[in-house]
Formats: sequence, structure tokens, C-alpha cells
Amino acid sequence: MAVHNFYQQIYEVVKLIPRGMVMSYGGVARQCGHPGLARSVGYALHALQPGARVPWWRVINSAGRISIPGAEASDTQRSKLQAEGVVVDAETLRVDMRAYDAEMIVYEKLRRRRP
Repeated sequence: MAVHNFYQQIYEVVKLIPRGMVMSYGGVARQCGHPGLARSVGYALHALQPGARVPWWRVINSAGRISIPGAEASDTQRSKLQAEGVVVDAETLRVDMRAYDAEMIVYEKLRRRRP
């Protein structure tokens, strides 16, 4: 698996996450067909160029928390999610995955695309 191709696959899956919803790093990896490569999803999102049209802020950890390093970065992610209507706990930076997880929606979108 070439890293560049895998990163492109990750970006395409992340673009399918609807506005106002989130997915875990592991969920993105699963929908790319590579369960267990959640960290690679984080690396791919970190490698995005400024201004890339990939909604990176919609990807959080499996516990429903914003886990991006740095206070400024996590504040940016929280603000972007809240602007889309996602409720983020101010203290724990947690999102209710039962209410906002888009993995099944993305799965259905991908299933319709695949022959």
C-alpha cells in the first residue's frame, strides 16, 4: 500500500462525513478498508496542506474526544464543530458519539459507489 494513495483514500472518506457530524480515526480507517490503522489517519490529517478542502475537524478519537495536540488547535477544532451544530463539552472536549457518529452514513455512501 503506497502511503500517498492511502492518504488520498483517507481524505476522500473524510470528505464524506456530513456537516454537523463526526467520525473516529478508527472509523475512517475501517471505511478505507484498513481497520487498525487509526494512527495513520491522524498522520494523514496532520499532513494536510493549509487550505486543503478536507474537513479534518470532523475526525475525533474513539472516546468521542477532541485529541488534537495543542490548546489552539483543539480550540479551532471545537469552534468548527460547534459552528456546524455539534455539541462539544467545554471541559472534556467530548462529543456524544451516539448522536453525532457518521460512520454508518459514510459506509452507505461508499457502498453505493462500489460496484
